[in-house]
Amino acid sequence: MPVLPDAPRPPRATGGSKGPVAGAQVIARAAHLLRLVTAAGVDGATVGDLAREADLTRPTVHRLLSALRVEGLVDRDEASGHWLPGPELYLMGSVAASRFDITATARDIVRSLAVRTEESAFLSVRRGDETVCLVREDGSFPIRSFVLSEGVRFPLGVASAGLAILAFLPPQDVDAYLERHPELVEKWGSSHSPARLRTRIADTQARGYAVNPGLIVEGSWGLGAAVFTRAGDPQWALSLTGVEFRFGGERLAELGRILLAHAHQLSTRIAAR
Repeated sequence: MPVLPDAPRPPRATGGSKGPVAGAQVIARAAHLLRLVTAAGVDGATVGDLAREADLTRPTVHRLLSALRVEGLVDRDEASGHWLPGPELYLMGSVAASRFDITATARDIVRSLAVRTEESAFLSVRRGDETVCLVREDGSFPIRSFVLSEGVRFPLGVASAGLAILAFLPPQDVDAYLERHPELVEKWGSSHSPARLRTRIADTQARGYAVNPGLIVEGSWGLGAAVFTRAGDPQWALSLTGVEFRFGGERLAELGRILLAHAHQLSTRIAAR
């Protein structure tokens, strides 16, 4: 299972002048576990994995997961002991999709991007301080990168999709994000220091698309282009991943042009909804 960053924790809930809402911490921890279980994908995650990533004790994680299982929000594979998303999440997601999901709108564009480039193409959405992959379409080139797949989360600025989104946020939002996440260097390496991220943000703004030169997995490159709401907010991103020798020289520039054209097409389509 990929080691994923802790999801951003919401501010402590308050109820006017009456102080903290009872149970807010428990709800925040349970929600964080749900995100981690979902991010683990079809293989699921062990209690130990989840305890480490959530920075909680194993008994606490087991107690919360057991309560979530009663409600159908998570499930447990009895053979492996791994925890997986539960059926109630599917039902909730089906209802929420009518408001938030753009996969039906975007799928043919993602598929076209994979066909045109022969690389793996993706649609990701911004969720708080992270991006979540919604759609993956593989191109015809037989060597592929498997850094990204549906449900996988990365912090903004780490994968190319998140860097593309971060680069087109207002400057004050970028500053606040970097202040909130000093742990990026420890978890993702010195290339994710604030100074180096700001350099890549400036490069992305100048180029129009983000480049990740193997910073997550050596030899696996990525390109990302922001997709905007009608109001001009970078809420989604299209991206490409592949092996390093496929992303060099003139081909890199050509991939960038194709990616930007598809991102513009999707932004236009979303604005017309």
